[in-house]
This record gives sequence, C-alpha cells and structure tokens, in this order.
Amino acid sequence: MKKILLGLVAVIVIAIGGFFGFDLYTQRRITSAVEAVFDQVRAEGGTASHGRISFDLMQRTLTIGDIAIDTGTQPPFRLKAATVMAYGVDRSDTSRFSAGSLEARDVEIDATMGEKQAFTLNYKLPQVTVKDFIGPTGVRQLRKSASLFDLYGFGLVYLAGVSATSITAPSLTGTIKVATPGAEGSGGEYTYSNLVLDNIKDGKITSSRSDGVVYIFNSQAAGKAVKMTGNLANVVASDIDIGAMAAIFDPGKSDDARDYRVYRHVSAGPYEVTSTRGMKMRIEGITVDDVGFRPSQMQLPALLAMIPPPGSPPPSPAQARELMDRLASLYQGIRIGNAEMHGLSIETPQGPLKLASTRFNLDGGKIGELAIEGLDARAPKGPIKVGRFALKSLDVANFVRLSAQFAAQKPSPEQALALFPLLEGVEVKDFASPYKATGKPVNIDVFSLDWGQFVGSIPSKLRLIAKMAAPLDAADPRQQALVAAGINPMAIDADLGAAWTEASRSFALEPVKLDIAGLLNASAKVSLANVPREAFSASAAEAMGAAAQIEAGTIELTVHDLGVIDIAIAQYARTQNVSRDEARNAILNSIKAQGDASGGADPDATALVTAISQFIETPGQTLVIKLTPRAKAPALQLMQLLKTDPPSALAQFKIEASTGL
Repeated sequence: MKKILLGLVAVIVIAIGGFFGFDLYTQRRITSAVEAVFDQVRAEGGTASHGRISFDLMQRTLTIGDIAIDTGTQPPFRLKAATVMAYGVDRSDTSRFSAGSLEARDVEIDATMGEKQAFTLNYKLPQVTVKDFIGPTGVRQLRKSASLFDLYGFGLVYLAGVSATSITAPSLTGTIKVATPGAEGSGGEYTYSNLVLDNIKDGKITSSRSDGVVYIFNSQAAGKAVKMTGNLANVVASDIDIGAMAAIFDPGKSDDARDYRVYRHVSAGPYEVTSTRGMKMRIEGITVDDVGFRPSQMQLPALLAMIPPPGSPPPSPAQARELMDRLASLYQGIRIGNAEMHGLSIETPQGPLKLASTRFNLDGGKIGELAIEGLDARAPKGPIKVGRFALKSLDVANFVRLSAQFAAQKPSPEQALALFPLLEGVEVKDFASPYKATGKPVNIDVFSLDWGQFVGSIPSKLRLIAKMAAPLDAADPRQQALVAAGINPMAIDADLGAAWTEASRSFALEPVKLDIAGLLNASAKVSLANVPREAFSASAAEAMGAAAQIEAGTIELTVHDLGVIDIAIAQYARTQNVSRDEARNAILNSIKAQGDASGGADPDATALVTAISQFIETPGQTLVIKLTPRAKAPALQLMQLLKTDPPSALAQFKIEASTGL
C-alpha cells in the first residue's frame, strides 16, 4: 500500500507540475504552452481538457480549472482536478519548473487492472499541497499499453527527479472493486488521514507519515456476505528510496542484481480489525527495519501477468510451476532486516487468544528465524501457553518451488527428503497444554532440535535438547506402577548429539544424556568408524551399500539408579505374587543363569554379569560399561549377530564393567 500511495502522489505531482513547461511572462504564451502539453496527451491517443487559465503576474500565481485527462492506455487511467494553482512561480531556469507552493483541489483518479476491468481503483483527494517544488518541465511518453504498474513506475521515476520541502494531503479516500465472473464481486473503501511526505530530494524521502487509515471491505464467503472493518493508526516510514521503488516496476531493470534499501524503518499501530462473522483483532504495534529489494528478482508486472484472471480455467501444471518459480524469485529479491508485531489479541469462540510478539528476518528467500513469543490461548480442554516457538533458517523460496513440483505429482521418498534442508531447527520454550481429561498440563521447559552440515539433502549433524514433564494416566496399566511409586508427573531431561566428520570418516553420538527424574540418569558415547559420504545418500540402495563399510567403534554407557530398579522389582513382585526380596533374588538368579549359559569362562562376560547383578542388588548404584572392538567389526554384521547370537556379538568387544556409588 505504501508503494501505491507514493506512486499516486507522484502522479498527482506530475499533473500539477510536470505537465506544465511553459513561458510565464504573458497570458497568451502561458495558455499556448499549457495547450501544447494537453495536445501531447491527445497526440498519444488520450483525451485532455481544462477550464479557464489565469496568471497573476504580480503574485506570480498560475491557476488552471477543471482539468480532465484520460491517458488512452489500456487499461485506462483518468485524472481530474477542479483547480490547480501554482504560487511563487520561478521561470529563471527554462529546463525546470519551480514554485513556492503547488495546490490541487478535488483531485480524482480512476484506474483499472486485469482483463475486462476485473480490478478497479478510485482515489479522491480534496486537497494536495506541495511546498518548495522544483521539477523538470518535460515528461517521458507513457506507452499506450501501459498497465497500472507501468503508471506507478512512471510516476515514481518522475517523483525521483523532483524536490520539495513537503507534500501534504488532509485525506485520501480509495475505493476498490473486484469483479468475479459468475459471482458477486467484492470491494471496499479506505481513507488515509493527514498524509505528509517530508524532504523529497535526490530520489529520496526523509519520512512519510499518516495519522492512520480506516477501511471497510465487503466480500463473499461460502455464499454469505462478510464485512470487515479496520483501523491502522500512526503509519510512519523513514529514509525512503523512490528510485529503488521505481526499479521494481521497470522491465529495463530485469538484469539489475544490486540490492537497494527502500525503507530504513516503518512503524504503525495500534491496528484493530472486526468482521460481521464475529472476529475481533487488535495489534498494538508493527515495526519493520531495513527493507530492501533486488530489482532483477522482483519485477511485479511479470508476476501479475502470469496470474489467471478471475473465472479463468485453472493453470496447467507447467504454468503453475512457472508461477510458483516466479513467486519464489520474488521472495529471493526481498530483504527485511527485522519485522516485528507485538501485542496481538483475537477474540475466538473458545476465548481470547493473546500473543506478546512475533518477529522474523528475510534475506535471499530465507527466513533466518521466525519466532512467536508469549502465546496464551484456550483449547476445549484447557489453556495453552507458549513462551517461545521458533523456526530456524526457513528457506521460503525453495519451499515454494518444491510445493509446486509436489502438487503436480506425489513425490518419491528421495524427492521428499529435499524438504529437509529447507528448515534447520525448531525451538520451543515454556510450553503448557492440557493432557487428556486429567486437568493437569504437559509442560515443556525446553525443546530444541537443530540439524545441519548437509550431505546432499541429509543432515550429518544433529542436536536435541529437551526438558519436559507430563502427567501420568492412572487408568493406563502401563503407567500404574509409576503412579503407585508416587512418580507423577514424569519429568525427562535429555541432551542428544550426533555428528559426522568427513576428514576422519567418523560418526559420533555425543553427548547422549538422559535424566528421568525419580528413576535414573544415564549418559553414553557411541562412535562409528569408516563412515563414507555415500552413507548419507538420499538413495536407499546407495546408502545401504555404503553402510556395509561402516565399522563399530567404542561404546561407553553410564547409568545411575534413582529408583527405577525398586519400581521394576515391585512391579515384578505384584505380577508374580511374591515379596520384593523374593522378586529381587529371582531376577538376580535369572541374570546369573543367563551369564553361565552364555559363556561363564569368558572373564569379560563374567565381569559384566557381576556388575549388572551388583547394580540390581544395591539401590542407588551406578553401572559403568565400556565396549572396545577387539578388531575391525562391520557394524551391520554385528547388529545381525546381536539378533541371532548375542554372546558371539559381545565377544567381538573387550568389555569393561564396574559399579560404584
């Protein structure tokens, strides 16, 4: 909307300044010069008329009444003004038109977009004032086939070549109508109040501001009329680059890959929206910093030219892919240093929804981080709270491209893996949600999952940090033993990491830490050797072929009992209808018997059985196990051997096992 507003102001400036390159010394020559400009419009296929022209030589004031211009372009563009006045006219430089003040009253503009005038715009400005205006007397020719975007580009180019202390309009009212073949159209009206552009010079605007904009929009949803009203207050922008805006609409800039900063800062708010369907929303404030464009990837006219008009047959798969590719390029051409919305509240049937803030940045089609904070809502079973939710490094542009491909045909598993690199992490903090009908919440203090260091579309590095607690369900037989032991809720604290190092062809699971509060905590280190790059191939056949080369490395496991052994023994005692001591002894005897059967003569196996027995026998004990390969051991063969002959698999390792408080 800001670009449309600036383009509109530029068009008005042209109407009251740039069309008039004339000799100011005599009334006859003034009239002749004005007529020459209007003749130029007529010569280009348009129509142009005006009323009385007068010039006060003493006051250097020019007045032109009843201006009406139709550019003759397709779609058409029309401009009317009841009166245009120029005060303090200076003609010392014949190539420039200067005036201490320009004023236009009762300005009206009509424009259309799309075939069969599917989209029409009407703007009305009771008054526009330009202070200390200086601009060129000539204007470039507008193409007969010019679109509304061509017109905006045309106006922005002219505005970039003028200077003024300020441009003000007490109000601007716009009316939009959208015609849909075979259905009722939609449309609405919006009004800006107290528009001010400050210090226009050298293609830049120091700031623009408005007290706000109020709008009403009517549409159809499921055959029912919907009316939406909105009020956005305190719209402010600073350090605006008009030339950069014009480049977006200029087909000649289609190869301009430079980055232009268009806005340094934009802010607005509060913003209120209501609808006849019961929706009510309020946003306290919106801020956007460092907005930039790359003209070669924007080219809005080319994008809109690909969108079928209302009522047209749906695009073919090839057309849809081309359109989505153009849209993806558009994302890649936008840079936003930071965008933030704060103080969102929405009335819903379940109750109010509140959001403290949401923010993101965008560069090269990729969102560095998309975060929402302070979410407070209600679900049918209770309140939901989210302290923070964030997506890390989200590649929007390529997601759009892949979506177009997958819409045309169902992707294969290998193709679906291409979605993986488009997102590199998820984070959740301070989350609470009701659990079933227990009346108790699931709490997530921290859930952070990051992946990266991609080999093709497969990540070779991963880190998971999770700290959460969930209530147990006493009606679930699998959870009754924990509930009986007084463990409710169940708390879990985990830190898991995995990384592949290409230089050494090694893969390590480290850290691996798990703390189940009230039960146990454990840590582990697992390594694999000779892991080739092909193991991360998206092709299952290639990955399995490479997996045959992987060799087992050292495995270390440490487990500290915090009560899990006693709970397991108590559960065994209940199922066997014996005492806890009898249950513990039965378990120990079973372990000893299995150890003897699997090779009691092996010192390593004996040490392992002894350590496990001591761990079970003594509450609060710590068990430490380390497995070191005796020779190169193919990992896949070991996994298969573990299923068929566990003792033989363990025999491939040197086993060190011990206990200690």
